[in-house]
Amino acid sequence: MNAPVASNLPVVTRFAPSPNGPLHLGHAYSAIVGHDLATNAGGRFLLRIEDIDGARSRGELADEYRRDLDWLGLEWEEVPTQSTRLSAYQAAFERLKAAGLVYPCRCTRADIQAAGARMGPMGPIYPGTCKRADMREDEPVQWRLDLDAAGKTAGQLEWHDAFAGEQTCDPHLLGDVVIWRRDEPASYHLAATVDDAVDGVSIVTRGRDLFEATHIHRLLQALLDLPTPAYHHHALVLDEDGQKLSKQRGSPALAARREAGEDGRVLAEQLRMQKFVLGT
Repeated sequence: MNAPVASNLPVVTRFAPSPNGPLHLGHAYSAIVGHDLATNAGGRFLLRIEDIDGARSRGELADEYRRDLDWLGLEWEEVPTQSTRLSAYQAAFERLKAAGLVYPCRCTRADIQAAGARMGPMGPIYPGTCKRADMREDEPVQWRLDLDAAGKTAGQLEWHDAFAGEQTCDPHLLGDVVIWRRDEPASYHLAATVDDAVDGVSIVTRGRDLFEATHIHRLLQALLDLPTPAYHHHALVLDEDGQKLSKQRGSPALAARREAGEDGRVLAEQLRMQKFVLGT
């Protein structure tokens, strides 16, 4: 099930923000990287709104994002939002479930912390508390990917990053991640993997903070017989304290700069020349 990495295909990249807060300089840089890789190769740059984050998703922010991208001087094609693709995610999940590659889990974040879970690159690694537990059919649960079973099914896998080179897939870096959420649809891992295949993305451009997530996505591609794109995990824009920008930390919004009359195209050129502090 080790599908060949996509090659000699038209360059298709995407910018896929979640409408749960205003865009900041880090988002601008990520969008510019994807845009320039595609347009410089005569390819396509896509905008995909990832709007299945429950109550945190705010539909009105999508229009603000479009204004931000236009202000930066970027051009894009828009593809369907995630909320229109729930049946595709359901089908992918049911396929994994039928193959015995997922298991139900009742644990909350507090439960995982109380179990003394070790920290991984993207948060606590699930200790497997529910892996062999009995669950009632009507009990509200989330579903986790059984990495032991999935690894045996998929075998050894590889993927390629523009900066780090060839990578041997090691999904255990993140543990048995959630694939289907308790009170909402598919997790980020499943939805983004399905979306990139549906949209024909040939180069996934995103920040280096998501590097380890690619090990999970590569595994899901193999399990679901989806094509494998190339990856371009770019540097992060950092604040004056050396911390990555984030919506949760209230990093300054692009919209505020735009509404203050700043020239977005000039800002885009400054980002291209990395005239801001970038992580390595």
